[in-house]
Amino acid sequence: MPIQSTALISRGLDSWSSEILDISATGLCAARPPGWNGKVDDIFNIDMLIGDSLDIHVVARVARIADDEIGFAYSRIPDDKQVPLWTLLGRYADSNEPYVP
Repeated sequence: MPIQSTALISRGLDSWSSEILDISATGLCAARPPGWNGKVDDIFNIDMLIGDSLDIHVVARVARIADDEIGFAYSRIPDDKQVPLWTLLGRYADSNEPYVP
């Protein structure tokens, strides 16, 4: 699902602000922030700030790195954040895929 939103990517004492480019049920793609350092399979905490009130925290593994993007695969989604994430993705799917009985 394409989205324009903010993310805080952190690991240990390091943190970077970034833009989320798209989000799915398995991961997200974020713009690669200046000074970001990491490699494939590194684990990061990601706080996704969506809209005015939705904050979804996940733990994610770096799945791919490009010059201007980082692809993350979710490693852990806290129980209390799963429903908000699935609701967000479900609304998008409903708007793009009409229900056919």
